[in-house]
Amino acid sequence: MKILYKLDNINLNYNVNGNDIRVLKNINFEIKKNERVAIIGESGSGKTSLLMLMSGLENPSTGSIIFQNIDFAEVSEEEKTAIRKKKIGLIFQQFYLIPNYTALENVMFPMQINNIKNEKKKASLILSDIGLDHRKNNLPSELSGGEQQRVAIARAISFNPDIILADEPTGNLDRTNTERVSNLLLDYSKTKKISLVLVTHNINLAKKCDRLIHLFDGKIKK
Repeated sequence: MKILYKLDNINLNYNVNGNDIRVLKNINFEIKKNERVAIIGESGSGKTSLLMLMSGLENPSTGSIIFQNIDFAEVSEEEKTAIRKKKIGLIFQQFYLIPNYTALENVMFPMQINNIKNEKKKASLILSDIGLDHRKNNLPSELSGGEQQRVAIARAISFNPDIILADEPTGNLDRTNTERVSNLLLDYSKTKKISLVLVTHNINLAKKCDRLIHLFDGKIKK
């Protein structure tokens, strides 16, 4: 099966007040095309930092991150931005919705910059799938935290990226919507053959993935 990502001997260090803090230590793994991988671990184990590196939003201290045969260390920030726009769907805990866009417009936005046709109809269908059809004309400030998270998820899957990187995608949802959104993410990934890497504390969601990566103290637990 085609390798989508390869992380080779990744280390991430920060210097805080003269002290060297090791966040990630000798991380090695691959993500295959159409594979669903859950990253689990306690708070502070480096899960979110790992997603930031995989998205190219942060650079490792040492090691290489290869995405579709492109070494992130060898391309410019502009090129990494272009890769994210077309190939990587990102779901953050903080949502990062465009505040003056409606829910529908937020979901349409990545389709518009990728010149995808019928974006309004497609965005409406996705919002309907996650139970937000009645909120599509509301601004983010008019939505609850859980509703904003669902819009962020809809936006991430709207343009059929090659991979979705999701940081606690169900962290702000109640039990019913956790189940609904979890199934949507997993089913969408399988149907569209999109790889999925998600950070989660939800062990039931993690077990639905093809593989688990357990981080402990910045290292992959064997």
